[in-house]
Amino acid sequence: MPGFAPDLMQEIRSRFSHVDQCPFQGPRIFFENAGGALTLKSAVETSAKFAAIPDNQGRDNPAAHALVDIIAKSKEDMRHFFNPEGGQFFVGESGTELLFRLIRTAIMGTPEGSVIGSTVEHPASRSAASHWASMSDKKYLSVPHDDASGSVSPEAYTALMTPDVRVATILHTSPVTGIANDVASISKAIRAVAPDAFIIVDGIQHASHGHIDIASYDIDGYVISPYKVFSRHGYGVAWVADRLTELPIEQLDGGPRANWEMGTRDTGGYATFTDVVTYFDWLGTQHSNATEPRARIEAAGAAIHAHEKAMTEAMLHGTGNLPGLAELPGVTILGGDNNPEREGLVCFALDHVPAGEIVKQLNAQSIRTHIRKADHYSGNILTPLGLDAAVRVSLCHYNSLEEVAALLAAMKSIAAQD
Repeated sequence: MPGFAPDLMQEIRSRFSHVDQCPFQGPRIFFENAGGALTLKSAVETSAKFAAIPDNQGRDNPAAHALVDIIAKSKEDMRHFFNPEGGQFFVGESGTELLFRLIRTAIMGTPEGSVIGSTVEHPASRSAASHWASMSDKKYLSVPHDDASGSVSPEAYTALMTPDVRVATILHTSPVTGIANDVASISKAIRAVAPDAFIIVDGIQHASHGHIDIASYDIDGYVISPYKVFSRHGYGVAWVADRLTELPIEQLDGGPRANWEMGTRDTGGYATFTDVVTYFDWLGTQHSNATEPRARIEAAGAAIHAHEKAMTEAMLHGTGNLPGLAELPGVTILGGDNNPEREGLVCFALDHVPAGEIVKQLNAQSIRTHIRKADHYSGNILTPLGLDAAVRVSLCHYNSLEEVAALLAAMKSIAAQD
């Protein structure tokens, strides 16, 4: 089955902390990447380095000047990674906080009208949009996603679009189903009816799976959480278009007009994102002779996608003599078992073994997965399917076919239980 060659896989895994060992549990297989990916060893080292530095940016001393240069380099690295045209990057408390802030700015800074989003979205964007729509007396338009595919289509947006839509939100990839939405096509559908709408994208789940190309989306904001793309907790990254910055934004009186950052930011956050971009660049060199950083990052994204597709195909349809998850009796695969938009995640339920029991038994065999319950995080996906819970198995490109086989062997035994 295609995937990374063994030598390259070993090199990839060697760059991550706790790749096969939990500091609390011991040996384990990590299939909980949608909850937070493994951290690059380089990011761990960078975090420690900058945690020890007492100086702040904006002073006239060598340390402060160096910190400013490090932040500037990180923002340039972000441009290689996200590929925007214009705009600016800044960091905040978390991806959720940044989504709330961008959506609040767009809704409160525009005239009366409507706000549109979809039922497939994570509450980070959906809650922000519905809350601030009500606070501004704007109508919230809720686009239904397709339960079978676990995604939302441009046509579904078009069906509810009106010319007075001021703000639109799009989920790039679902953290419940693992299915990606066509951001560029949805954006095009929105602008065909409301060309001046502000479009904000939640890219938190998508980021670790490779390709982000903001220039091709025609949007105004894109947000990720770096702890889900091989960095660490404690910050989020946002890109905003210049036209969003032109709205009234929250800032200190008398401060720089276009400054989105609130207070002194952690230089270590920026520096650890440079570690992420450096890693993607390195991985790209293993698959391309390109000389430009963006081209190498694109090559890395393509390689990640191909490897993860091979792993999810094995997970769904089996490897060796082991049946895949889609072949187990009484199984429901969220998003279907043959969905080309799947990104490194399989979420499933068995009709005769509760999801919580499956997670517990897998954990007893040192296989880390996660239960998704029909709560405020996942009820929008699970409840229409008649499920009160499901098991999420989420992988990244450092997961191997051997790990997938171990999961399938365990699930074969669990599924055979009465």
